[in-house]
Amino acid sequence: MNDIGVREARQVDVVVIGAGQAGLSAAYHLQRVGYQPDRDFVVLDHAPRPGGAWQFRWPTLTYGRVHGMHALPGMELTGADDSRPSSEVIGAYFTAYEERFDLRVHRPVDVTAVREGEGGRLLVESSEGTYATRTLINATGTWDRPFWPRYRGQETFRGRQLHTAQYPGPQEFAGQRVVVVGGGASGTQHLLEIAPYAASTTWVTRREPVFREGPFGEEEGRAAVALVEDRVRQGLPPRSVVSVTGLPLNDAIRRGIAEGVLDRQPMFDRITPDGIAWADGREIQADVILWATGFRPVVDHLAPLRLRETGGGIRLEGTRAARDPRIHMVGYGPSASTIGANRAGRAAVAEIRRLLAQQPASVSRPVAAAVN
Repeated sequence: MNDIGVREARQVDVVVIGAGQAGLSAAYHLQRVGYQPDRDFVVLDHAPRPGGAWQFRWPTLTYGRVHGMHALPGMELTGADDSRPSSEVIGAYFTAYEERFDLRVHRPVDVTAVREGEGGRLLVESSEGTYATRTLINATGTWDRPFWPRYRGQETFRGRQLHTAQYPGPQEFAGQRVVVVGGGASGTQHLLEIAPYAASTTWVTRREPVFREGPFGEEEGRAAVALVEDRVRQGLPPRSVVSVTGLPLNDAIRRGIAEGVLDRQPMFDRITPDGIAWADGREIQADVILWATGFRPVVDHLAPLRLRETGGGIRLEGTRAARDPRIHMVGYGPSASTIGANRAGRAAVAEIRRLLAQQPASVSRPVAAAVN
């Protein structure tokens, strides 16, 4: 634990953790209402360069295949080449955005913990020192916490296991027998890419995949976000918006179904040294298991504040943590989409501005029972 107190720490009004879509949106709106970067607020980002999680996406995910990228506030993304990797296109866009608005993102900076300080301040402990802040906008996303399910025999598998976060592109699986686990957009994209190169592919999911036909308009989008939002209001761990929208039944998906690539198998019961096996005795040999099983929110650094509910999630009222009005979560739960992140950044800044205006000297934390 860092023993630096409030007086020794660098004091600001707002610390923004994360410079992906949600973090940059929040920084833009902070500046727009009069807060100055490196004086009133600071943005800390652990990534080596601009681009948020996009900079780590696999090279075959071209910009033209990106699902629903929404422009950052105040600056459109125009003239992008659909054939270029999304990591390059969006990385360059985020770089230009940070420069245009002079957001002065600090990177690479790792935030290790956020603790209660004196006088209503929060102490943000990081690799570049400690900040004493009156409020916090957490925009850390999920990319750094890939979810790896555990199955019996997993440690005995002699082949290779990797997660979507490590996906290198389809060529690396040439001539191999590949099992893809997961019924989301990444799993289907991986299968469609890998199938022409692999010796064989097998698709395994816990639930029967739901394919969505027809248009997905504003009304459908609001309904989907409302389902995710309801979980967050209950203090349950958030699910992605995609998990409640289903998979769009486009031409590529239809072709994959017709060709037998998207032939879903129920979840296996155990992993063997040579592959996977079901309780009915059926086995499939495999060289690779690719876990397209999603991600979880990166919030461990907030653990000292004891924000979690008994359901395991952080309950929100809008973007504000129910247990502490100084903490805002953007890109979490219902705002974990590019358009949702933009709106959450603006909403968080509006609430923070009101809070700081009401209590200019200090912010007292409410007394509430909390869960470790």
